[in-house]
Amino acid sequence: MARINVTNLTFCYDGSFDNVFEDVSFSVDTAWKLGFIGRNGKGKTTFLNLLLGKHEYKGTITTPVKMDYFPYIINKNMLNMCASEFMEELKPGCEEWRVICELDKLNVDASVLYRPFASLSNGERTKVLLALLFSGENDFLLVDEPANHLDHEARETVKKYLCQKKGFILVSHDRDLLDACTDHVLVLNRKSIEVQSGNFSSWWENKTKKDNFSRMENKKHLQEIAALEKSVKQCRQWANKNESTKIGYDPIKEHDRSMGTRAYIGAKTKKMQKRAKQYEQRIEKEIEEKEGLLKDIENPVELKIKPLVYHKETLVIARDFTFGYKEDNPLFKNFNFKLERGERVFLHGKNGCGKTSFIKAVLSANNKQDYGIIKSGQLSTGAGLVISYINQDTSFLTGGIKGFCKERGLEESLFCAILRQLGLERVQFVKPFEDYSEGQKKKVLIASSLMTPAHLYIWDEPLNYIDIFTRIQLEELLLEFNPSMILVGHDMRFQEKIATRVVEM
Repeated sequence: MARINVTNLTFCYDGSFDNVFEDVSFSVDTAWKLGFIGRNGKGKTTFLNLLLGKHEYKGTITTPVKMDYFPYIINKNMLNMCASEFMEELKPGCEEWRVICELDKLNVDASVLYRPFASLSNGERTKVLLALLFSGENDFLLVDEPANHLDHEARETVKKYLCQKKGFILVSHDRDLLDACTDHVLVLNRKSIEVQSGNFSSWWENKTKKDNFSRMENKKHLQEIAALEKSVKQCRQWANKNESTKIGYDPIKEHDRSMGTRAYIGAKTKKMQKRAKQYEQRIEKEIEEKEGLLKDIENPVELKIKPLVYHKETLVIARDFTFGYKEDNPLFKNFNFKLERGERVFLHGKNGCGKTSFIKAVLSANNKQDYGIIKSGQLSTGAGLVISYINQDTSFLTGGIKGFCKERGLEESLFCAILRQLGLERVQFVKPFEDYSEGQKKKVLIASSLMTPAHLYIWDEPLNYIDIFTRIQLEELLLEFNPSMILVGHDMRFQEKIATRVVEM
């Protein structure tokens, strides 16, 4: 198959002082199933746009094949139309029968093509657009976060579908998806880019071994440098002490000293100074070998959270609770739920089953706000219960860090320190939230929640767009501090590690 070659790529957004890519070179095969891995804000989506020719750049990108990008942009007019009516606009030359064949592989009835797009669920929309994407021939496809906002069942369907395909770049932070669907990885490290055969787990294992080796080598070099510096210091001291004896001496103590002794002392001093110089050259060599050893090592700082201790065992209780937005069509009838102190309960179920609505009902019971939910039965929270809440929606984030901290009563310097621990660069702190990526916006909400002492933490899909390194950080944090939590999420590895209980809804 053909190869995509990137040579000496340098790119910077207008008005920015930092290059997103600098003198980058690598090559990938268009037959690969390529997983694209990197921290939020490292430039994954930017690189896909460069492949599509959307930005000017320095260097060369050779793309001998036609490319297409997911997700397609759906405008307001398209929302009121059937997908069959605007498919040609999104993918010129597509054939409807091919799209129907791809939908069948995604376990979706072809009737979704003839219903208004706005009436489709998130999962149905994703599957329609994926079917359209893969309906072409010999295209190299750029698939950007296809599993976001999908429930577990839809994710499994998309995962099985992508397993059957090849010739794509998949941007995802879902470790299961990357393991199942990729045979190579393209990784944006801290200071370099690498291409490696295998899936996420094989790359992660290799990275862990390589990082441990680099740390040991770095430690060995530091010890060698310290020993050489000690030797240099000692040689210099000996040389200076020896040189000071050239002029003047005690004829009683040194009665056997002759006039030729001065030349001997000078030669000896010169020899010591030469040895010190050799040590210094070895130090320079050791430092040179040490440089770059740790450049790509991720050193995620241990995060901290300060949960408040509630005075009772039970934090939230629901008995025969019925709730919904229509009185004649409730989401749940006679729902029973109990959250004990120290539990981390995941709400699990299909999109639209009522997970977020139940969370809003809990918030409403606690702060007496009206979320428009019609309810009956018992739902109560403990008296004086303090809740820290992460909304799955980030669209309300406007302005910048200073105004956000002032509005929420957060200490700005500490807030920025936590964002740094979550992998945000300092240059982001002066930018408005409107310029943040979705993953960076999520980190703003996570940092705010971590800074808020609470009895109960309610996180609604906190991991959407969040990079793998941060997910691992959060896993370690929650396992160490054991806060009481209600969570909604579809990352099964995260759920398996964190959940003390899963409630099927």
